[in-house]
Amino acid sequence: MSERRIAAGIEYCGRDFQGWQRQAAGPTIQHAVEHALSRVANGPIQVLCAGRTDAGVHARQQVIHFDPAVERKPRAWVLGSNVNLPSQISVMWAREVNEGFHARFSALERAYQYIILNRDARPGLLTGRVTWECRPLDERRMQLAAVCLRGEHDFSAYRAIHCQARNPVRTVNFLEIRRHDAFLAIDIRANGFLHHMVRNIAGVLMMIGLGQKPVSWAQALLDSRQREQGGVTAPADGLYLTGIKYPREFGIPEAAAGGWPDLAIA
Repeated sequence: MSERRIAAGIEYCGRDFQGWQRQAAGPTIQHAVEHALSRVANGPIQVLCAGRTDAGVHARQQVIHFDPAVERKPRAWVLGSNVNLPSQISVMWAREVNEGFHARFSALERAYQYIILNRDARPGLLTGRVTWECRPLDERRMQLAAVCLRGEHDFSAYRAIHCQARNPVRTVNFLEIRRHDAFLAIDIRANGFLHHMVRNIAGVLMMIGLGQKPVSWAQALLDSRQREQGGVTAPADGLYLTGIKYPREFGIPEAAAGGWPDLAIA
């Protein structure tokens, strides 16, 4: 059994992948990362991640851990993996951690950002990296509606119908909407997320921002605990996993500054 554990941070564009989790058919982030790490280790590597992202979803910093049977310097894991990864995926850092670290279960908080391009013309350069809405969005109405979603709630109305989580209660520590020119960003941090929770929140807030629903609708849905009464699930294109917070004892870096989502709405 391996006596070492390595944690690593990964950045990726999910546009051309069937999500994080390894599947029998179609390219996945996990398969590509495990293949690249296995080349560096000269043997099979299996990784565990902080949060599985769906098809088309991106990550500014996904965190993984793995237990290699061989010793390599952190720089070798980074450079060696990136040589063997497709251009849409990059290992940003790697470091040895104690065996008590778990990429998923040690996490205290996860952060996502949902980016909307709100203008008449569809995206060209940003195709697949933002959600496009040509009709004007009122970010003030969206922010007013978002207030009720902060704190600890049963988010049954904001999760996928087939979500397998046993407990629908989550605590949203931060939720804000901001605009810069044609870009809107929905920033959200929570102790955990249900399947499609961020995309369903984004879909509800967008309908309110378009004036199709009242501000009070967000609260009414929350109280109903019925997903069937909710709005359309927003597209995956605009969703980014932006970082994972861990106890300081593990020494896991924060997401590096200067990532594309921040540049787009700075």
